[in-house]
Amino acid sequence: MTLLGYLALGIVAGVLGSLLGLGGGVLIVPGLTLLFGLPIKTAIATSVVAVVTNSLAGSVVYIRNGFTHIKLAMILEITTTLGALAGGLIAVWVSGRWLYGLFALVAVYMVYAMRRPPAAETADDPDGTLPATFTDPATGREVHYGVHHLGTGMAASTVAGVLSSLLGVGGGIIKVPIMSQVMGVPIKAATATSTFMIGITTATAAMVYYGGGLVVPALAIPVALGAVVGAQVGSRLGARIRSKALRTLFQVFLLFIAAQMAWRALGL
Repeated sequence: MTLLGYLALGIVAGVLGSLLGLGGGVLIVPGLTLLFGLPIKTAIATSVVAVVTNSLAGSVVYIRNGFTHIKLAMILEITTTLGALAGGLIAVWVSGRWLYGLFALVAVYMVYAMRRPPAAETADDPDGTLPATFTDPATGREVHYGVHHLGTGMAASTVAGVLSSLLGVGGGIIKVPIMSQVMGVPIKAATATSTFMIGITTATAAMVYYGGGLVVPALAIPVALGAVVGAQVGSRLGARIRSKALRTLFQVFLLFIAAQMAWRALGL
């Protein structure tokens, strides 16, 4: 039953991870700690492995639909990978209780950052650098947009990289709102681009965790397999859901996770 539970958790995490561009770690970490009682560092190491597979599986569909901004992803990934390396090294020795608290704070920040839609979700905004276009299957409308505040995005990606390794969440919890709220990238493109980047970022972290002896294959394999299946479903659903519904789902989910992780941080 435990093996099936790990597989089921991976599937659910894969669906939500691809649907929201989070990589699935934001569900895997609390799921393994709160439902299965595993130590948070073991949960994070498992999550990192699953997030890599989830990202690769989900990205295939998004790239095929033209949502992913590959040039932007490659630029932001420069600083994200450096942050991921630093975060992985820190996570090996930092207190697990502090990780719970940090996880909760980041989730609350995300809810606040996503409280209202950026202009790029309601109207075309082709100005800026790295112009791109995609057709939204939910509305049939062709969306044109440009990237703003690239320097700010690169700085934020460093923080996302640290958190992706430190918390095993893939960094999407920072990248998606920064791209959509600050850089003017429509949320569907931000989600797809984040999903693509996550695989590269967490691969760096996975090597650090494996070297530290924190990866348990019997645990990581079923969760990762489930994430691959879920990612295929989530990426297809994400292409068809309207942006407002996608953003609302993102916020509700993060509030739930923040409450659960804060409870653990306080030792209650």
